[in-house]
Amino acid sequence: MIESLSASEELARKVYGAQFPLINRYVDILASTGIEWGLIGPRESERLWDRHILNSAALSGLIADEHSVADVGSGAGLPGIPLATLRPDLRLTLIEPLLRRFTFLAQTVEELGIANRVEVIRSRAEDHRGMYDVVVARALAPLDRLIDWCNPLRAPRGVILAVKGRSAADEVKAASRQLMAARLDAEVVTVRAHTDAAPATVVRLSTQLTLER
Repeated sequence: MIESLSASEELARKVYGAQFPLINRYVDILASTGIEWGLIGPRESERLWDRHILNSAALSGLIADEHSVADVGSGAGLPGIPLATLRPDLRLTLIEPLLRRFTFLAQTVEELGIANRVEVIRSRAEDHRGMYDVVVARALAPLDRLIDWCNPLRAPRGVILAVKGRSAADEVKAASRQLMAARLDAEVVTVRAHTDAAPATVVRLSTQLTLER
């Protein structure tokens, strides 16, 4: 496990480059306050780099420059804070309804010195009135519910990126009615933060192409 952890940390060092000290500080916060506050499970401390940081950073390749991004149900700041750390060009909004998590996020953003480009909002997604180029969600809810929560936050030509597991294709099939009602196309894509990193499975939702013609 120690060798695996070291390998994942080394990959993160390559991915983050000059931003590595900042993401390393965030990992330290997750491994201490994050666990103490119950936002990260104690057993997750050995897998923070591969399961959380690199998995979150894998989304970067799906997000264009200078975009606004909403992280719905941000929790401990995943994937929002790793994305904001890797991509200073992005404008992140972390949306989290629970007080303990909201407080953690606000404190962490301040401690990392990224409050000028990362906003933390305490709200349920369905009560928030912002609109964004990209809406991301990681391990939050089944796809059918995510559509109801995230689609109203998506700009007309924006996308929803839902980080999923092996059941991604099955979730797309199960959400066919919601996809049709919302007039969304769904594509299951596999992305990596680095060629040697583990893959992340993402469901990318966007406006049906037939509606744009």
